[in-house]
Amino acid sequence: MDHSDAFVKVSFQEEANGDPLFQKWTGQSSAQHSLPDIYLAKVLQELYPNHSLVTTSDYRLQLLSFPGAYVQPLSPSELVTSKIFIPLPRNASPVPGVLADNVVFGGFKLAWSNYDFILYIAQYPTGFSRITQHFILHDGPDGPAKDLLLSAGIYQDQLHQEIWVFNQGFWAKDHSLWDAIQSASWDDVVLEDEFKTALQKDVYGFFSSKDTYKRLSLPWKRGLILYGPPGNGKTISIKVIMKTCDVKGYSPMYVKSFQSWMGEEASMAAVFAKARQNSPCVLILEDLDSLINDGNRSFFLNELDGLQNNDGLLVIGTTNHFDRLDPGLSTRPSRFDRKYLFDDPNRSSRLLYAQYWQDKLASSDDISYPDSLVGEIADMTQRFSFAYLKEAFVSALVVLLTDREDGKTTSFEDAIKSQIKTLRKQLDKSTFGPSGLTPTKYPGHTIAGSVLPPLNTPAVNQAGPSSMSGQDIRAFLHSLVQGPSNHIASGSDRSLDSEGRVRMVLDRIAQGADTFWL
Repeated sequence: MDHSDAFVKVSFQEEANGDPLFQKWTGQSSAQHSLPDIYLAKVLQELYPNHSLVTTSDYRLQLLSFPGAYVQPLSPSELVTSKIFIPLPRNASPVPGVLADNVVFGGFKLAWSNYDFILYIAQYPTGFSRITQHFILHDGPDGPAKDLLLSAGIYQDQLHQEIWVFNQGFWAKDHSLWDAIQSASWDDVVLEDEFKTALQKDVYGFFSSKDTYKRLSLPWKRGLILYGPPGNGKTISIKVIMKTCDVKGYSPMYVKSFQSWMGEEASMAAVFAKARQNSPCVLILEDLDSLINDGNRSFFLNELDGLQNNDGLLVIGTTNHFDRLDPGLSTRPSRFDRKYLFDDPNRSSRLLYAQYWQDKLASSDDISYPDSLVGEIADMTQRFSFAYLKEAFVSALVVLLTDREDGKTTSFEDAIKSQIKTLRKQLDKSTFGPSGLTPTKYPGHTIAGSVLPPLNTPAVNQAGPSSMSGQDIRAFLHSLVQGPSNHIASGSDRSLDSEGRVRMVLDRIAQGADTFWL
């Protein structure tokens, strides 16, 4: 069979000098060996024979944004950058976002302290990722360049209105979490005085008792568990502890998850290694029953028991499900020494909470909140958690606001009682603990220095219309509705501290800058 007709001969006239890109591309892709850092180092040493050269690919050393370093491109026209869009918080920035320059290749003049440097930055692929290499040249010995890198490293490892957060296998500094805990105060934690005082002494007393521990030949470490049904103050207490410990100089460190690309055991090792580096510190493990499982428990206990030195570590775990914890965590001495039950409030605690809101609303002449209503609210809210109590007050204020806008006159007393009845119906449909009525208690666990009775111990029950302006209610809602969330948001992982970049950009905008280096 003749197939000659099935093919068409096509020919083109070749350019006289060939493809201008072909020779360059084949020269680049046919190299015997590709190690750009070695090549660039060799070329730079030839170009600057009297200069010392120090190189680093440590992503934490951000020299272009290092405070105190003044940077200027050597040749702006030859600077190769990649534009990155950074969205900014609408409530904190006059613009919705900015474009920043991610340097792919470029040279810079850098002045720091009393020294001048030449800095080259080059990005290139390696494996499945890209690496950013810094080349620092100095006309003289390499000591000043090493001092520059050391200072940049120390700065990056320090907290600047930030909290250490562990997530996805990496520690990162989180400003948003630091900002979220600044409004937390013990005054807003409505607990009985004895309970609150005992918790405060356990936390702050640990850090001030180093000499006592050493004198008694005891390891200077401690563990606390805050447990109980959700909505009763564990998270807000953790926020206050983190804020106050930070002010006192004891680093708060928050673990969001042990799950990561390197496995949970390696994550645990990284968590405790960083905590030991930052001790004295407080290590927060929220939702302990979710973090610790059958697969990682043994390794976690080994880290907690301190085959390595755990001096200065205060570990605080929280859980809504104490019964799910392994006895090795819940009952073994010297691991978690004290357990604090954040139970649904009894009548005296509900009175305290109602009085707390009475004080907050006292500045408004449009709200009638007499002492008699305080007692009624406490009586009507049996089995309410603090979260349910808060919802009753917030919902009542929302009702007052909407009714006011609709031209209706509703008293605070009517609004709060109506909301309590609505929440009561929701609560009665829920199941709390094995009895269906009350949360599970755990005998032998301390509550502010006391001991819970055995499980079979019988439980004992302790048993004017006005309008307000929309402006008043809006002010109340702005200051009061922002309650603690059940889960604290974490920061970025290994993405070069994106929160810090956003804050840097905001600062630069305030200064009138229009160019941003990353």
